[in-house]
Amino acid sequence: MTAFDVDPETLEVVRAPRCVSLLGDHTDPSDGLILGAAIGPETWIAFRRRRDGLVRLSGRRPAVEGEFWIDSVSVDSRPARARATAVDFVAGSAWSLREAGLPVRGMEGVIDSADPRVGLGWLASVQLAGALALLGGGRVVEASLLASLAHRAEHEYIGRADGMAEHFLSAAGRTGRAVLLDCRSLETHHVTLPPGMRVVVSETGGPQRRHGVLAERRAECGRAMALLSERMPGLMSLRDLDMASLKRHRTALPEPLVLRVEHIVSENLRVLAAAAALETGDLDESCRLLTESNDSLRNLYGIGSAELDALVEIAGAVPGVVGSRMTGRAGTLVVSLVLADAVPALIASVEREYPNRTGFAGRAREVAVVDGAGRVA
Repeated sequence: MTAFDVDPETLEVVRAPRCVSLLGDHTDPSDGLILGAAIGPETWIAFRRRRDGLVRLSGRRPAVEGEFWIDSVSVDSRPARARATAVDFVAGSAWSLREAGLPVRGMEGVIDSADPRVGLGWLASVQLAGALALLGGGRVVEASLLASLAHRAEHEYIGRADGMAEHFLSAAGRTGRAVLLDCRSLETHHVTLPPGMRVVVSETGGPQRRHGVLAERRAECGRAMALLSERMPGLMSLRDLDMASLKRHRTALPEPLVLRVEHIVSENLRVLAAAAALETGDLDESCRLLTESNDSLRNLYGIGSAELDALVEIAGAVPGVVGSRMTGRAGTLVVSLVLADAVPALIASVEREYPNRTGFAGRAREVAVVDGAGRVA
């Protein structure tokens, strides 16, 4: 990180991890529950503060090259969503921090980050690290506040309607622990993973899921909520619905909407059950819940692909793999909970079998479960 010549004593470094969801995908717009983890690889920003409001960033990729003036950042000047870059996400953090009344200063920095395709939330990690650098690496910001402001920036400045999970999981992570996120209260609780358990993320190498599919699913859940509210005055969100109530009122919903709601309701229950199973080291229950979650996403929520199915099936045939499921919004990732001794066998199986089954060069790698975003001492 030598893009500029500085006195080492003035150099500050911040970091923010990526994340992966273990259960709970797509429940966040319905105030749901998500179980995930902050993972490596991480995004690092080495920077020095400036006396003015200029932010200048450089890195190994064109997407992290650029500059902006903090005072000039506004929602009126935001980029078109289709061409937003990593620097735009940092600019969004500057806007959100200023809107919250927090002091930000210009900087010159170098962003160092590994392959964006590993895990989830590369841009969220850039955004969180950028926010910490704008505040100054020594300033202590509560994880929930940092995540909330970063999510606001992505929603209102960048114009992406994605959920909040990536920011909160990346901000609130703890080494060796999963994060249970309540998307209504924004509270997080840490869940200790069983000794010897590892996390492996596999990538399909196939096409990404069309954004319109997920927008359609969110809209379907919104329509279901409106129809159910007519029958159940006082219903605040699908989070408040249980299976018994859904059964009583299912005739109010067209069949596709019933399936979407059933996924949301059952997934919230699975998140809580999985957190308890992991805490107690119940691997059989953890396997059952991961499998049910994957099946629910495919059969009830209506997403998935042959490539994802192949990765899940390959992983399920490897002894020592506790469980696997599709994850993420792009539709290209599978997450597996694996006993440490089985990690090499899982990676080898994916590399050997997956290309023959799909024609794509998928890959699998172990990812570390790490601390959330913060300053590097």
